[in-house]
Amino acid sequence: QEQTISGGGSGSRTSLPVQFVIQNQDFEKIRKVLPDFMAEANKSPVFQVVDVNLKFTKPQLSITTDRDRARDLGVSVADIAQTLQLYYSAGRLDYFLISGKQYQVVAQVDRANRDQPLDLRSIYVRSSNGTLIQLDNVVTVTESSTPPSIYHFNRFKSATVQAGLAPGRSIGEGIAEMERIAKDSKLDDSFSSDLAGPSRDFSEGSSNILYAFAFALLLIYMVLAAQFESFIDPFVVMLTVPLAIAGAFISLWLFNQTLNIFSEIGMITLVGLVTKNGILIVEFANQRMEHAKLNKLDAVVEAATARLRPILMTSLAVVLGAVPIAFALGAGAKSRVSLGIVIMGGMLFSLVLTLYIIPVMFVVFSAKVKRNPDDEPETTQLDEKHEQLLLPAHQI
Repeated sequence: QEQTISGGGSGSRTSLPVQFVIQNQDFEKIRKVLPDFMAEANKSPVFQVVDVNLKFTKPQLSITTDRDRARDLGVSVADIAQTLQLYYSAGRLDYFLISGKQYQVVAQVDRANRDQPLDLRSIYVRSSNGTLIQLDNVVTVTESSTPPSIYHFNRFKSATVQAGLAPGRSIGEGIAEMERIAKDSKLDDSFSSDLAGPSRDFSEGSSNILYAFAFALLLIYMVLAAQFESFIDPFVVMLTVPLAIAGAFISLWLFNQTLNIFSEIGMITLVGLVTKNGILIVEFANQRMEHAKLNKLDAVVEAATARLRPILMTSLAVVLGAVPIAFALGAGAKSRVSLGIVIMGGMLFSLVLTLYIIPVMFVVFSAKVKRNPDDEPETTQLDEKHEQLLLPAHQI
């Protein structure tokens, strides 16, 4: 989880879809590589707007003591630190009472005499021999800037680069572009990267979808193998799945949609919807081969012809049912459009090609002869007697 050590300012993340986290133990290394990384991200056509949560906008003065010079002048580092603390830190010295009320005694130089680095010339520190030494003789003031907040991600110091996508770009493309920029920036081995926000959700969801898709394929194959009592026929039926997935991707491209969680759910749905077309053809062809004693070619042609009407009716029913999702209007409808388009495109594409591809694959891969247990010849009593006559005398 992202953690923030706040030094003033807000540490909250924006809702930009692409959030790429750069991590390192050394804060200065992040500071050095961040400008070049941001410049490359701003030039990328994938992103419309790029921002980073780590901004060096807080001015800071660093005072460094010249120890060698201080030793030569007889000034101790402790005296320098105590003098600076007294002038600038508003330290509490004591209390005093007036009319029964307690008040703090706070020592600090007036603001008009402590706002500029040159004000150090008016501050003196006493040396070991009692001489007053001007403070700017033994210290160096450096102006710099620091971020209002220091961010940590997984215990590493981090900077989160956030980007809005250009029209027509997906989160997946944005993540890939960020990874490319990180690779081109030649970050050394001390750097690591991660994703946050919507990008992290997308990455984790995509990996889960792949497992769900593979499990759906395996489950349907096992069910079909048990139904057909064969490992070849389910393979022929499952060939409808790549046809449907190809149609889904073509539909997404034609309608300018992206591959997101809704379209991926639609593809998993297609696995169960399109296999029924192959089941209708393969099951009927097997029956014709068993009972009508047809060869594979004649059986599958008759099956495709006889099952054309059921295939058309069921496929068109699914397509028409997905029309309201694909062309929906109103709040939240845009996110579900890709689901309807995937189902419509996958079903239509698979419907056309199934009638040609599945029969061909059935002829190529299916067994040549389907044996019917009812057709096996029975052993007659005459055959049994004949076998007994052939047995040796000691076995009769």
